[in-house]
Amino acid sequence: MLPLPPHYQTSQVGKIWRVPYQQRATAAAAWATQYNIQPSHRDQLQVGLLLIDVQNTFCIPEFELFVGGRFGLGAVEDNQRLCEFIYRHLDKISQIILTLDTHTALQIFHPIFWVNQQGQHPTPSSTLIHYEDVQQGVWQVNPAIANSLTGGDSQTLQAHALHYTKQLSDRGKYPLTVWPYHSMLGGIGHAIVPAIEEAVFFHTIARHSPAQFELKGNHPLTENYSVLQPEVLDTVGNQQIAQKNQGLIQKLLNFDRLIIAGQAKSHCLAWTVEDLLTEIQAINPQFAQQVDLLEDCTTPVVVPGVVDYTEQANATFKRFAVAGMNVIQSFEWQ
Repeated sequence: MLPLPPHYQTSQVGKIWRVPYQQRATAAAAWATQYNIQPSHRDQLQVGLLLIDVQNTFCIPEFELFVGGRFGLGAVEDNQRLCEFIYRHLDKISQIILTLDTHTALQIFHPIFWVNQQGQHPTPSSTLIHYEDVQQGVWQVNPAIANSLTGGDSQTLQAHALHYTKQLSDRGKYPLTVWPYHSMLGGIGHAIVPAIEEAVFFHTIARHSPAQFELKGNHPLTENYSVLQPEVLDTVGNQQIAQKNQGLIQKLLNFDRLIIAGQAKSHCLAWTVEDLLTEIQAINPQFAQQVDLLEDCTTPVVVPGVVDYTEQANATFKRFAVAGMNVIQSFEWQ
């Protein structure tokens, strides 16, 4: 394995700061020369690294949806290991792909979308909206947002809400969670964690391999935990509102080896891997053996006193392993 470059500081992983691009570009070019790191197109095996939502909103402790896990510093410690993984395997990782959870205010999982019979918005993180809640009028679509989303047709929006929550229930998905406003497009929470951004930029220069960024979650009428497809693809009358990310699916399946890490183990990462596994089993089940899940670089969602998805996440990863994927620790990869 390669050594860690002198600029990397573990203590800075959980903080916000500006990446000095030109300095890092100069250092990366020199690093590539010093360690004979070749451009990625010369790799005999094309190795992809898929990073799920390593954004400030999930990975910096004071931000809206910090994934702390049961022990409080989950995502920070995950990213410390992830940064080291990128630097130590700089010469083997051919390309890095990053997903970006991308939201605006008027979306189905944000408080403003819903009101109860008293006209109050739900409390974020502690409110789960089930199909029965919508059916019985416990929660209904906020009529004030209908003009922006459906040209003033609040009945159509309410019908979609009923359809949507039923689809989640029928497909065995998590019930609709009302989340705090997070990953807001154009905001600092939407950005990649600086330490990860720095490592990815360093890789880009050293390997002459541009990082690829994939936005997800910007449709107002559906959640999008997985980067490969939204939670619900249609609305009332089988009218399509979203679609699979076929281009990314094909790209991931074209790597000789694929490594996956990021946040959160119980939600966006799990759902992405779930959708990827479905595609693999339909096309080439053997490819599952070429997928490595870095289990020490991801943490499940835990909201103390409200919900703990640790057991569900662990069970899901066991199922991935049974399907042939390699569930490993980052230091085991070679």
